[in-house]
Amino acid sequence: MGIDHLLFFVAAGLLLNLTPGPDVLYIVTNALRSGARAGVAAALGITAGCFVHIFAAAIGVSALMAASATAFTVLKWAGAAYLVYVGLRLLLARRPREGAPGAMTLVADDARPSRASTLKSIFFQGFWTNALNPKVALFFLAFVPQFIAPGVENKPLAFLLLGLLFNFNGLWVNIGWAVAAAWLAKRVGAVQRGMHWLERAAGLMFIGFGLKLAFSDNPAT
Repeated sequence: MGIDHLLFFVAAGLLLNLTPGPDVLYIVTNALRSGARAGVAAALGITAGCFVHIFAAAIGVSALMAASATAFTVLKWAGAAYLVYVGLRLLLARRPREGAPGAMTLVADDARPSRASTLKSIFFQGFWTNALNPKVALFFLAFVPQFIAPGVENKPLAFLLLGLLFNFNGLWVNIGWAVAAAWLAKRVGAVQRGMHWLERAAGLMFIGFGLKLAFSDNPAT
């Protein structure tokens, strides 16, 4: 298939997915606050967003973005704004009422959606958190080609296969983060009692990620 060092690619991908960042923070925050289902919904949203970068890179859109300062800047500011928006929602979230641990806090009490619609919202927030981050697209352009054999005829297909494998493996790592965080929240009472402050800490971190992205330079320039 024109792929070199497949086992090393898988191992490196798993290690990279284990590294905490805005995606992991989003998954863990939702799992701690609302349980494993919310964390898994966040993980699925992140994975869906990653597919955007994989297909874009495979057909050359990401390469065009890397070469165009304007395209990178537009997507960079959109991604930064969204990360700051998520952070502000966490900072301004209402404290859950007594006797309702793990209750959703991102909406007003008199307009609380059903669990299904809440999971859908978590999914799409995760999707945009990843899809609007140009650093993910540039990561695929830098990382994946190292494992494509130089003489392969269909490089886009090899790129696509490796990207899909990376994303598939990353999904299980992200689900693992969600399950571990939900398990911790159930067994450590201090986590539940301190969720109000954990949300604010996560909000500040999201705003920090957004500002870092906003003031980052295009690595291709």
